[in-house]
Amino acid sequence: QVQLVESGGGLVQAGGSLRLSCAASGSAFSFDDMGWYRQAPGKQRELVARITSSGSTNYADSVKGRFTISRDNAKNTVYLQMNSLKPEDTAVYYCNADAHPVFLRGSRNYWGQGTQVTVSS
Repeated sequence: QVQLVESGGGLVQAGGSLRLSCAASGSAFSFDDMGWYRQAPGKQRELVARITSSGSTNYADSVKGRFTISRDNAKNTVYLQMNSLKPEDTAVYYCNADAHPVFLRGSRNYWGQGTQVTVSS
């Protein structure tokens, strides 16, 4: 029903930038909170940034001032602009979204397949 497809990952040198995109699709669904998470090898998945349907945001302390999350509700797409990248940002980045059928209650949570971000020193 609901699918999240990430794009924009890749290899970048330290200090560089990348912009990740997550396209959400689902017939007759309305999307609520959306966000980005990441998981490095041997570590737990952690929140990077999230954004509500009205545009309120929050960020992990490690990315504040460097990353910016945004969304286009008309396109059901969420973005993550990543600047001043560091090697410790290397991880698989996952898109996450809450969604519910239009005019109905009962939000569910969905995950994308992830996109690899590698930052070289």
